[in-house]
Amino acid sequence: MTSETREQSSAAPIVIVGSGLAGYSLAREFRKLDTDTPLMLITADDGTSYSKPMLSTGFSKGKTAAELAQADAGAMAEQLQMDIRTSTRITGIDTDAHELQIGSERLPYRKLVLATGAEVITLDLSGSGAGEVLSINDLSDYQRFRERLPEAGRVVILGAGLIGCEFANDLRNGGYQVSLVAPSVQVMPGLLPDEAAGAVQDALAQEGVSLHLGTTAERIDRIGTELSVTLASGEVLTADLVVSAVGLRPRTALARAAGLSTGHGIAVNRAQETSAPDVYALGDGAEVDGLVLMYVLPLMASARALAKTLAGERTEVRWGAMPVMVKTPCCPTAVCPPLSGAEGSWESQRQGNSVKAVFRDAGGRLLGFALTGDAALEKQALTRELPPIHS
Repeated sequence: MTSETREQSSAAPIVIVGSGLAGYSLAREFRKLDTDTPLMLITADDGTSYSKPMLSTGFSKGKTAAELAQADAGAMAEQLQMDIRTSTRITGIDTDAHELQIGSERLPYRKLVLATGAEVITLDLSGSGAGEVLSINDLSDYQRFRERLPEAGRVVILGAGLIGCEFANDLRNGGYQVSLVAPSVQVMPGLLPDEAAGAVQDALAQEGVSLHLGTTAERIDRIGTELSVTLASGEVLTADLVVSAVGLRPRTALARAAGLSTGHGIAVNRAQETSAPDVYALGDGAEVDGLVLMYVLPLMASARALAKTLAGERTEVRWGAMPVMVKTPCCPTAVCPPLSGAEGSWESQRQGNSVKAVFRDAGGRLLGFALTGDAALEKQALTRELPPIHS
C-alpha cells in the first residue's frame, strides 16, 4: 500500500457488503465497541432487516413478508449510525488500493467485510413449467412465494434437507397437500443418522406429507392451471406450486475475481481474515478454518469476534458445541453432528418417534448427538458433554 493509499484508507469507512443477518449483526456488535468510526453497509437489495429463520415457518404463523420485516434501511442506518447504500452492486475489489468498484465509481474502504451470504443451488429441469419453480432464500423470495401460493392446494417441495422438511411441516400445518421429493433415501442426509431420520420421516408421513425419496424431479410442465412434475421413478405429481429447497452454496464470485483465496466458501482463518490485508468474510459465505457452518449460532459468535477485531483487538472466533434445532413441530429435533472425519459410531434408542442417538469415540467420549420427539428435551444436558469446535 502506498503512503497516498494509506492516508486515503485511514479516512475511509469500514465497509460491510451484505445486509443479511451477518452484516447487520456485525454492525450492531461493532457499534457496541466503537461509536465513532465511519461505518457503511452496501447491499444489492433494499436493506430491510428481517429474521431469515422465519422464512421456512412464517406461513403457518400467518406472517406476510411485510410482517416478517423488522426495520427498513433508513431505520437501520439511524439505529446503527451508519450509511447504507441500497440497490447497489459491487463490480470489483481492488485490494491493493483499498477500493471497491461500483461501475465507474471507486469507493475507498478502511477495512472491508464480505457478508454476501449464500445463493440457492438451481436444478437443471426441463419442461414448460421449469421456470416457475420458486426458491426462498430472502424476504423478496418469500413475498413472491406468498403471492403465488393459492388459498388451498398442492405444493411439491424438491429437497428433503432441513429447510425442505421445515417448509413441508409448515405448509402441511397450513392445510396444504404437500409432497416432498429428494434423491436421498432419508430426510436430512448428512445431518441426521438413520434412526433419527426415520423418526422425522414417520412423523411427517403421519402429518400427511407424501414422501417420494430416492428419486428426483426430471421435468415440470405447465398444463392449464396446474403444474405436472415428472419424477425419475416415472411417477407424475400434480401441483399448484413447486418449491426448490435443494440447498445453498456460498457466494464466492466477487472474492475470486478479486484474487482472494476460496474453497467451498471465502477462505478465512479464525480471525476471519482473508488472504488480502484488511479484508474479512463473515456468515454463510465464509469458510472459517475449513468449516462452512450455515447456522445462526456460529454466525453470531463470529460477528462478536470480528467486531472486536475491527475495533482494534484482533480476536479469533471460539465455537463451543452448537446444536441445531430443526423447526418441525410434528417431530421436534435437535442435532449436533460430529465434525467431518470424527472417528466413532452411532448408538440409538427409539420409542415411537422419540430417538436418542449419540455418537461416541472408542473411548466413550461424546462427539455428537441427534434427538427427536420427547428426547429433544435432553439437548442441553448432552450439549454440556460435547467438546468445543474451537476452544
